[in-house]
Amino acid sequence: MRKLKNSELDRLDATGFKLAEKTPIIIVLDNIRSLNNIGSVFRTSDAFLIEKIYLCGITATPPHNDIRKTALGSTETVAWEYAENTLTVVNKLKSENVKILSVEQAERATMLNAFQPEPKQKYALIFGNEVKGVSQDVVDTSDVVIEIPQFGTKHSLNISVSCGVVVWDLFSKIKKPI
Repeated sequence: MRKLKNSELDRLDATGFKLAEKTPIIIVLDNIRSLNNIGSVFRTSDAFLIEKIYLCGITATPPHNDIRKTALGSTETVAWEYAENTLTVVNKLKSENVKILSVEQAERATMLNAFQPEPKQKYALIFGNEVKGVSQDVVDTSDVVIEIPQFGTKHSLNISVSCGVVVWDLFSKIKKPI
């Protein structure tokens, strides 16, 4: 086997990305502290053609060198918007018939592997603060709480890792790639 060169990967350019049909997923970042995590979420969102990212509360916004370092240009391709209040964004999305999925450990949470997306349904994935998680008022408003099964001694994953795991899982269930 030979490693492929970037020029052989047949990736979209920025214009092609903006014109491409998006995966019906919106990401909402609820008070994320780490600029590297924010940049990583942008990069994951670019990889899976995510429709939009909402950066809420204390979540920093581009342009910023620490975001740019991990985003690798994806802040220029993925649509994003800043909002002061996460709950306001969640309520706006609900009014647009977007299903709200908080990624959190909670009573009666649905394990990620058991969650089956509905055809033609748009979803908003809420990822919370590195220490406090998704705020309780947002969890209360969610249609579903998704939990990533974990089996070791730690109680959580890094938010950028959680985003990658959940986005890949939903993308693979929605798009059913070969």
